[in-house]
Amino acid sequence: MMDNLRTAANSLVLKIIFGIIILSFILTGVSGYLIGGSANYAAKVNDQEISRGQFENAFANERNRMQQQLGDQFSELAANEGYMKTLREQTLNRLIDEALLDQYAHNLGLGISDDQVKKVIFTTPAFQTDGKFDNTRYNAIIGQMGMSADQYAQALRNQLTTQQLINAIVGSDFMLKGETDELAALVAQQRIVREATFDVNALAAKQKVSEQEVNAYYEQNKNNFTAPEQFRISYIKLDAAAMQENASDADIQSYYDQHQDQFTQPQRNRYSVIQTKTEADAKAVLDELNKGADFAAIAKEKSTDIISAKNGGDMGWLEEGTTPEELKNAGLKEKGQLSGVIKSSVGFLVARLDDVEPAKTKPLTEVRDDIAAKVKQEKALDAFYALQQKVSDAASNDNESLAGAEQAAGAKAVTTGWFGRNNLPEELNFKPVSDAIFNGGLVGENGTPGSNSDIITVDGDRAFVLRVVEHKPEAIKPLAEVKDQITAIVQHNKAEQQAKLDAEKLLVELKAGKGDEALKAAGLSFGEAKTLSRTGQDPVSQAAFALSQPAKDKPSFGIASDMQGNVVILALDEVKSGTLPEAQKKAMVQGITQNNAQITFEALMSNLRKEAKIKLGDVITQQQ
Repeated sequence: MMDNLRTAANSLVLKIIFGIIILSFILTGVSGYLIGGSANYAAKVNDQEISRGQFENAFANERNRMQQQLGDQFSELAANEGYMKTLREQTLNRLIDEALLDQYAHNLGLGISDDQVKKVIFTTPAFQTDGKFDNTRYNAIIGQMGMSADQYAQALRNQLTTQQLINAIVGSDFMLKGETDELAALVAQQRIVREATFDVNALAAKQKVSEQEVNAYYEQNKNNFTAPEQFRISYIKLDAAAMQENASDADIQSYYDQHQDQFTQPQRNRYSVIQTKTEADAKAVLDELNKGADFAAIAKEKSTDIISAKNGGDMGWLEEGTTPEELKNAGLKEKGQLSGVIKSSVGFLVARLDDVEPAKTKPLTEVRDDIAAKVKQEKALDAFYALQQKVSDAASNDNESLAGAEQAAGAKAVTTGWFGRNNLPEELNFKPVSDAIFNGGLVGENGTPGSNSDIITVDGDRAFVLRVVEHKPEAIKPLAEVKDQITAIVQHNKAEQQAKLDAEKLLVELKAGKGDEALKAAGLSFGEAKTLSRTGQDPVSQAAFALSQPAKDKPSFGIASDMQGNVVILALDEVKSGTLPEAQKKAMVQGITQNNAQITFEALMSNLRKEAKIKLGDVITQQQ
């Protein structure tokens, strides 16, 4: 699949980037994702294999994207095994779709050239500094994405190829001008209506409601009159931030002495390279350099490493862990020293050591403030954990109250007012705390206070001990408490039924030509004419556009309900054809064609999946 990127893939720069990524995986304990035999696959799509490493990398990127998007809320989702399994399935399905599209594009003869890929990379604003492509910035960004340069190039190639497919589908869907004009006239159509309104609230005030009707409604709708479960809680809060102590000079010096590696930058070397395909070419380059030729000029002209060549062969600063073995073994010790011809896995190299930056340790004076803050935090956390254990023991030993825990904490417990699941007090609004309150474990028999809670840690630096003071279970409100509410509901329902019945009778009279007398008898009259558009989302507008067109000098009539719940008689007097500005017409056509293209594209994907041989590995069921 990567044949079209041979030139870019055979690059020492990409090898270095990939080395950095491998190193980061090893440090984070996931290097296993990048190794394994041919059986270690996520899926096989026809003859194309999606490796486990490719899947895990894509899943990690998706997980990071979700975490950045959702922030703290993602932690709750990540704890849900079902959600994470679904996220893994979605990631694998996306990779399968990408493979199917790549295969389909190949069958159609679609393709993106190396030059097109390079052009997009070099013109991407994210990879530029002051409007010019920045190789260091490019390497850093794709490294943060967890990708090597060839992986990024291939992902970009797939994206551009997919866009070719989409453009082809969109380009094949169009509307004739006559169809466009007809549809635009329909969309822009206007309707002139008059309204006569039955005021349901006014009718409700006149309705009589019997005790029997109230009782019947209550019995049939008891679940609508439920008082939610209620709690009153006493709690003690421990906060590490309130326990910070000063950091002494001895504490700071001790931390500095014990953590030298945190303040030491290892030796870094800066190399430039010229990469060639053959040993003869490398020897020719070396001869030119030994005769005084400019290294950067030769690199730009002759190096086959397309990325470093753009920067005159400059590889940037490299530490021991990210320096390729070829450069480590080149015997370069002095600044400006040239290597001989180096055989490597990407061809042949001629390298130069441009600069050396010795290992250096920051002096204590430079990092003192940072260390002081760390020491304060560590001492506060030590004190916090010690107090947390002390309070936890006291709360367990005296389970009938928080008195022992108060003495251990050196603070009085706070008691809340009544609250339910939907109005948890702000100071207790943490998921572990709410779970402890509402899971029933702190309530005794018959709603009596139960045991003290275990210590509940929040965000690692706060903790709570809770006790239910009073509890009211969920219950149906008594009839006496909701009688007035039910009476009003029954009155409104009866008024609405009466209004609809009267409207139906009036509609018959209007259609029979006896409207004036009927309106007068009902105490109603039509208001001023209104112009309604098809884009109106209110129920009156929607009802007006459902009416049949009126005959000449003879309105058509209908019934609707307005936004206030009143019943409305509609008289449709006139239908006006409308016109759309060209910009709106163009946007309308574009929206329709894009929607049709989306439907076509989804059908294409469905058909590709149906015809493909897809075999799944076991990555979905792996431990998160």
